[in-house]
This record gives sequence, C-alpha cells and structure tokens, in this order.
Amino acid sequence: MHPGTSVAAVVCAAAALLISNGCLSMAMVEDKITALPGQPPVSFAQYSGYVEVDAMRKRSLFYYFAEAELDPATKPLVLWLNGGPGCSSVGVGAFSENGPFRPSGNALVGNEYSWNKEANMLYLESPAGVGFSYSTDPSFYGGVGDSMTARDNLRFLEGWFAKFPQYKGRDLYIAGESYAGHYVPQLAQRMVEFDDKEKLFNLKGIALGNPVLEFSTDFNSRAEFFWSHGLISDSTYNIFTTVCNYSRYVSEYYHGSISTVCDRVMSQVTRETSRFVDKYDVTLDVCISSVLMQSQVLTPSPNSTEQLNRALDVCVEDETMNYLNRKDVQKAMHAQLNGVPKWTVCSSVLEYKQLDLQIPTINIVGALVKSGIPVLVYSGDQDSVIPLTGSRTLVHRLAKRLRLNATVPYRVWFQGKQVGGWTQVFSDVLSFATIRGASHEAPFSQPERSLVLFRAFLASRPLPESFE
Repeated sequence: MHPGTSVAAVVCAAAALLISNGCLSMAMVEDKITALPGQPPVSFAQYSGYVEVDAMRKRSLFYYFAEAELDPATKPLVLWLNGGPGCSSVGVGAFSENGPFRPSGNALVGNEYSWNKEANMLYLESPAGVGFSYSTDPSFYGGVGDSMTARDNLRFLEGWFAKFPQYKGRDLYIAGESYAGHYVPQLAQRMVEFDDKEKLFNLKGIALGNPVLEFSTDFNSRAEFFWSHGLISDSTYNIFTTVCNYSRYVSEYYHGSISTVCDRVMSQVTRETSRFVDKYDVTLDVCISSVLMQSQVLTPSPNSTEQLNRALDVCVEDETMNYLNRKDVQKAMHAQLNGVPKWTVCSSVLEYKQLDLQIPTINIVGALVKSGIPVLVYSGDQDSVIPLTGSRTLVHRLAKRLRLNATVPYRVWFQGKQVGGWTQVFSDVLSFATIRGASHEAPFSQPERSLVLFRAFLASRPLPESFE
C-alpha cells in the first residue's frame, strides 16, 4: 500500500471494478453484513444500518437489505413495509415471512421461498420507535401519524439511494401488509409528487396484502367471516351485525366511550371465538407463550392477549425476539437499542394517532391507478382481522367507480398442481387475488403460493390458470 493511502480508498478502488457507477459509497461499504450469526452460506450480499431522516430531532430509520440471489444488477428493487401501526418489517417481514432466513433455535435456516429469489429486498422499520429505528427526542413518539410516517419514509428512500446510487432508476415496487394499506399508498403518492419535480423513483407498482383500506368496510366484514367459519353462533352473529359492529366498537374504544351494549356484544364474540384461536389465521395452531400478532391496534380489546420446509413454526415470533436481541446479532447488523431496553416485534414506545386508522386510503389507491401505477390487492383467505370479503368489495367498488373493465374474469389460479387461490384483474392495472390457506401474513403460512403471486406481479403477467 502506498504511504498515505487509506484502507477505505483501497476498498473503494476495488469496489469500483464491480459497478459501472465507479465507486461504492463508503456508507454502503460500512453497512455491509459480513455474515449473520448462525446463517447458512449464501451467495448474495446483505446490508443493514441507518438512514437519518431528521437531523434536528436526530431521527434515524433502520433497514435490512438482501440483494437478489442471482443477477442483482438486473432485478427490481422492492421496499417491504409491515403495518401495526408500529410493527417491525425486519422482525416480521424479513425474519418471519419472505426474507432469506428464519430463526430456528440458535441458528438461521434458509427460506426456500424467499422473495430475494426474484428481487432485491429492502425491509424498513418505520416509523422511528419501531424495532431498531429511533429518535433521540422522546417527545417524537407521542402522536405520530400517517403524514409524518409517509414523510419520513420518503426521506429514508432519498437517503438510501444516496448510499446505494447504483439502484437509482431501477424498477421499484412497494409491498406491505395490514396497516401498510395506509403506509404504502401514502408513500407512493408522495413519490409520484416528488418525481413531478425531480425524477428519482421509477415506481412500477404496489402490492397490498390483507390491507386496511377503508375502516368501516374492512372491520365490518369480520362478523360474516367469524360466522361463516363457525367461530360464532347464529344468535351472536345477528346481534353483532345489528347492535354493535366492529367499526363502531373500535371507534368507541379509542374515544374511551364504549357503550355497555357494545362491550357486552364484543365480550360474547371474544368468548365464542376463543383466545386459543389465532384471529390472523383461524385454521392455524397457536403458540401458547405468545400468539403471533401483527398489531395491537387492529385488535383493540382489553382481553387481547429445517423446520420451515416441513411445518409452520407458530412460535416464530418468540424465536425472532430471541435472535434480534442477541448482542452478536445486533453487532453484525450494525444495530443499536436507543431509548428502549430490548428489540420488540411491535413498538413499546410509539403512540400512533389512532384516528388515522379511520381515514380511508382506498381513494389514494384509486388516484395511483388513474396515474398508471399498477396495484395488486391480495388476501390470505384464513384471516379474520382484515377478511378477503372486505378487500374484494373495496376493489370491485373502486373498479366500478373508475369504469375499469374486467380483463381477467374471476377465476382460480394454480401453484403447481394445486389451486393457489382466486383472482380478478381490471383493465390490467388493478388486480385482486386470494391466497388459499394463507393467514394475515400470507408469506408466513403459504410461502410457495405467495412467491408465485409475487413473481407474477413483478413480471406483469397473469397468475397461472392451469397446472404447471
């Protein structure tokens, strides 16, 4: 090494041979993961670290990025957001659903159906206060809402592209589930507005899994789902739908004014459905120590409470908690705990504006469709929290309002030689699909079928309509 030449300069010079842009940013080099503790050997690169989104209030968002297994330079970039609001995309999305690994004991096992087989996958813990993301100003955590989250997510992407300049202009998709039915459309809307002034994003589509799109429609479809799956009695169903529906109950709950009759109805629903049934997948066994929950917000009741390829690990939340709280894992991921004693699946410090839940985002979805951004809404059909019936109703209603034609009639689609679910497409820009046998977190319970859906979405092609 020539005297005065830094190690960083040598690394940068070597990296320059690998990409056409000249030199990897030093921030990207610093964020590279050598290996995660207990992981199997892999050929793809991994990165994780922070992007500052507010210098004055010292707010930084944490990400985990797994490049595509093969030919990452030719594959699209996909941003994944979990919901909650306040739940971790790293802990839920990456380590429980569609990431390259899942924790098992003290090790990680490879996910045969990881979405980084098809794309470069970027997982973001948002807003600050979720997972390893933080603000050094604790007052930020009180009253965070959709507008601030969308603004910070946009700033994150700007900062992330500065770290990873070779991804600028790459085909970009945003996907997420549950309360990401708010996060994703609102972020996409800001990206479209940003690009009107300064071209940075090459947004090609959004995918929303079991999403909250319209409070009353989504929540009030629960009663029919419970009843049709035998979870509540005829008499309870009749009272449920005439005296106090879910949207009224949730609204009363967050205003601190639950009526006696509403409280009585919901107590009866809770007794009949049983706390030993996972509402996020009514056919799935539960982990006795901690039933996997996407969020506390979506179930606001005071009463809430190589294994991968053989059978579902219903205690994956516990194993993820244990893994991400290991000091060696945090060191490998360049993560830090700031203002919280431990990493949690859903935030223990964030106070989200609950009234934002009641503001529909289906109209934003409609505006995106009108602007030419393809939208896929998909539903795991065993989820009683945001049931497929509500999502399907909203998509059909939107298609009718926008006067979109059904270019693919409602039909089955296949994964291998089995029915993967049902689908319908409107004017080749708005799609609805179910994933048969899947939960609220579809890639967790039906990983192979979810990957088939994801692959078709990225390729803008119809889901398989016959045996493969």
